[in-house]
Amino acid sequence: MSQTTIGFIGFAALLFLLALRMPIGIAMMLVGTVGIAVLNSPDAALRILGEFPYAYSSVYALSVIPLFVLMGNFASASGLGRDLYGAAYAWIGHRRGGLASATILACAGFAALSGSSVASAATMGKVALPEMRRYRYDPRLATGAVAAGGTLGILIPPSTAMIVYALLTEQSIGKLFLAGFLPGLLLTALFVVTIAVVANLRPEMGPPGERQSIGRRFAALMRSGALLAIVVIVIGGIYLGIFTETEAAAVGALLTMLYTLWRRSFTRAVLSSALLDTIRTTAFVFLILIGAHVLTPFLALTQIPADLAGALKGLALPPLAVLAVILAIYMILGMFLEGFAMLVLTMPIVFPIVTALGYDPIWFGIFVVIVLEMGLISPPVGINVFVVKGVAGDVPMGQIFAGIVPFWIAMIVCVAILVAFPDIALVLPNTMMR
Repeated sequence: MSQTTIGFIGFAALLFLLALRMPIGIAMMLVGTVGIAVLNSPDAALRILGEFPYAYSSVYALSVIPLFVLMGNFASASGLGRDLYGAAYAWIGHRRGGLASATILACAGFAALSGSSVASAATMGKVALPEMRRYRYDPRLATGAVAAGGTLGILIPPSTAMIVYALLTEQSIGKLFLAGFLPGLLLTALFVVTIAVVANLRPEMGPPGERQSIGRRFAALMRSGALLAIVVIVIGGIYLGIFTETEAAAVGALLTMLYTLWRRSFTRAVLSSALLDTIRTTAFVFLILIGAHVLTPFLALTQIPADLAGALKGLALPPLAVLAVILAIYMILGMFLEGFAMLVLTMPIVFPIVTALGYDPIWFGIFVVIVLEMGLISPPVGINVFVVKGVAGDVPMGQIFAGIVPFWIAMIVCVAILVAFPDIALVLPNTMMR
């Protein structure tokens, strides 16, 4: 049996284990260990399985993950999500579709602290959906805005998906964070434009809310000022080289904790919940990373990545055509696999192809994250859709998916703009001071 055949059998076994609901990290470790034992030796497989988990999990740079997750948990506990929505609502809620646009803007702001799409969707769903229901918003627009806005959590830095991509491809976490900032703003603007188009074409879907006085608008803006200060300190500190990504994460976690104390939201229950959620999320991410790095040597032994790269070169397709193929593959996988699963399964194969074609690895990281965002709202998996369904239990799944379609188109437009103008993602990391 050839190495390639064994590799495809390994992939089939991995997909079968995932279908059985086995955690992806454990499934990858199992397939990788058995595959290395078959293609190399049982001793080599056991040596990798015995040494790598500790060696990898003790790397100092990985402490950025729990620190940013903790920052997001404190931000959620302090009520920053409600403040952000209140500020956006005060300024644009009186326009058609204004409450949905306020939801998008609040999601973008909360994403700059949480780094999680699920956290953004859950937090904004609890705050925004009751308001939109009160003003008789169409459930499709209301739930679609929350689900799509939540996806900004993995594009606007800090982002756990960017951290995983950086670790899998050995890229700079700081440069990826900076690269995601402008595309994040671009996608936010496209979502707001999408809502404006829908609300103007069908006014009954997004009736205007109450107009707030200038005094109330500025008061609401001041209440959300803490977010702006924390984001400027964390992202600005990375950009100016004042501190590293790990130090920035520690500063962000400390500032959000202090803000939670100042808001008198810091209780023993809040601290316990924040720490436990941070431990769960960190363990989940570490298990995936360890599993991916056990699976990667097996893939290298199968020669599948090298064979696919050679096959694509042999077709003599232009780089844009290859990129379109990769995009189509991700869009299809996004209908069945969770984002992290797609990332760790495809990077060992796709990344060498992309770099061989001359694409910037930092730019490609942002490209991949946007495509992963599309998977978060694509049927039938669409994790964000299920999060929104949990908040809006009376809205049928079909209506939620129908409401997502305009935002999904906006993501396609964002990808096209990013391909046409790659400097949108590269201008900040290329000017980063060190």
